[in-house]
Amino acid sequence: MLLSFYLTKKYLRSKKNSRFISFISLITILGIAIGMTVVIIALTVLDGYDKVVSEKIINFNSHIKIISFGNRNLPEPASVIPKIEEKFRGSVSSVNPFVSKLAIIKSKKMTEGITLLGISERAKELEFKNFIQNGGLNFSQMSSMPKMILGRSLAQKFFVKAGDRVTTFSLHKDQVPTFENPPSIQQFEISGIFESGMSEFDDAIAFINIAEAQKIFGMGEKISGYDIRVSDISKINLIAEQLQDFLGYPYYVRTVFQIHQNIFTWLELQKEPIPIVLGLIIFVAVFNIVGTLLMIVLERTTTVGILRSMGADRKLIIKTFLLHAVFLSIVGVIAGNILALTLSMLQQQFDLISLPEKIYFVTKVPLSIELKNYLLVTFVTFTVSLLASMLPAIIASKIKPISAIRFD
Repeated sequence: MLLSFYLTKKYLRSKKNSRFISFISLITILGIAIGMTVVIIALTVLDGYDKVVSEKIINFNSHIKIISFGNRNLPEPASVIPKIEEKFRGSVSSVNPFVSKLAIIKSKKMTEGITLLGISERAKELEFKNFIQNGGLNFSQMSSMPKMILGRSLAQKFFVKAGDRVTTFSLHKDQVPTFENPPSIQQFEISGIFESGMSEFDDAIAFINIAEAQKIFGMGEKISGYDIRVSDISKINLIAEQLQDFLGYPYYVRTVFQIHQNIFTWLELQKEPIPIVLGLIIFVAVFNIVGTLLMIVLERTTTVGILRSMGADRKLIIKTFLLHAVFLSIVGVIAGNILALTLSMLQQQFDLISLPEKIYFVTKVPLSIELKNYLLVTFVTFTVSLLASMLPAIIASKIKPISAIRFD
């Protein structure tokens, strides 16, 4: 075994008559490293993107949403919430009512249609604690003017900031305005600006206190629906089915994965090409290693013949060329891991690559550095490279001593 190490070390040295082989070995190492880097970063980006987008969607939509068929108003929640909490104790962590209606919002410079969403104090803390950018979460009804929380994109569009005022116009009792039933006109003070990174929320939704929403829409104690968070997200489908059976008509129960099925399906589709990409990268690495070893076999044919004539057996020849492949694979794998980790950390630290928020739901490339991705790509690449190197090694071991010595 020591002799095979010595021969491998000798072959790896760059000498005058083997500079081309050394250059090919360098190309092989770079091919493995770059290929691994591409696959690892692709997996890192997909994991990070999936994680960030899923968290944002779930945090702003809760786990389960209950509305009414036909988007009609639901009865007052005082008699419904206790029944849900009692029936699903341990499975459901929170049940929060909400009011959601279309309205027109107007500032000094802009007028546009939005969704006015009334939520409770408890739901406000859950939804905005990680997303508030400016101002606060004050929904207090003790102040002279009701408060509103706007998304960053909507605030920029209306040229408003925390402390400014806007006016909303909306239908009262969901009826066409008449002299007896005029539209609701209400002025709000912007108490905070949030940024979820998703245009679906930042561009089109304004949050107010649920009691204020019930007042301006003329709903009395009625609501639009419930936001429910479950204790175990893996059981969300089962809990949703049980809720639907328990509540019955006119309640309509949907999970966040059903509401945003298009987004979650899109996220899953992003992962489909990964095995193909990984296969292509491995093929390139294998092709490089096989080509390099075959060229070494051609160059060292005379040397192999001399070793065989001096008593070296086939196992020694195979071990020598396999060790050469091991060296190329190890160096390439280490370089690929280091390069992938370095680029990932640079992106996390300096946000080198940005994304259009309205298309990708995020403003920068999200990364999730997972050890399993590095180990998986390393194991697959290294294993396949060694298996592929068996062919040149076996070819070298079958060279006849007499023919090899005469080889020119």
